[in-house]
Amino acid sequence: MTVSEVVAGRRSIRAFRDRPVDLAVLRRVLEKAQMAPSGCNFQPWEATLLTGEPLRALQAKMAVAEAQRPGEYVVVPPEIPQNYRDRLAIITERRMAQEGIARDDAAARAASHARNWVGFGAPVLLLCYLPRVMGPPQWSDVGMWLQTIMLLLREEGLDSCAQESLAAHGRLIKDHIGVSDESHVFFCGLAIGYRDDEAPVNHYERSRMALDDVVRFVGFEQAG
Repeated sequence: MTVSEVVAGRRSIRAFRDRPVDLAVLRRVLEKAQMAPSGCNFQPWEATLLTGEPLRALQAKMAVAEAQRPGEYVVVPPEIPQNYRDRLAIITERRMAQEGIARDDAAARAASHARNWVGFGAPVLLLCYLPRVMGPPQWSDVGMWLQTIMLLLREEGLDSCAQESLAAHGRLIKDHIGVSDESHVFFCGLAIGYRDDEAPVNHYERSRMALDDVVRFVGFEQAG
């Protein structure tokens, strides 16, 4: 696949096949991802990958746990403008429609959200965290590292779903994998596996803003 094909083919997969992922493939992907850009060469990302019984044990804990208070970080700032909330609403309604869930079916919506705790059936879960001393630039580095991983997974025929939702159980997760809550903040999970192409939830239309609504080109009319 070309880079363009990989970028276009990547999407958040919410239904995975019951098929294990070879450790050698994961190591190959993560070795390549170490070349992701990093300001000051800090490389602030850290992670633990779970599969099998350790993963099932964590999922069982999350399934019955209350969301921690306070949270690891604010996922959606309360003061965020309405136009951003509208983007979330659009993609959520499309996903719910593919799952056959009505707008007013609160129980079904809650059950759909609860599938986050089992990684949508993915056989591998990457748990990403970073030292608390790191600031916004380093969080950006971690995001670029994760994006690099997601694209390399596509190159290997694998798929993923980034899960900020798991930050609701950040301290529980860190305790499970032996990471200090005092020194580290949990960022997100990354469900990894092979997509179930027959699942409708993996085929809803994704919307993106028009390029000219978010990017300006200045000075090019005089160039050349």
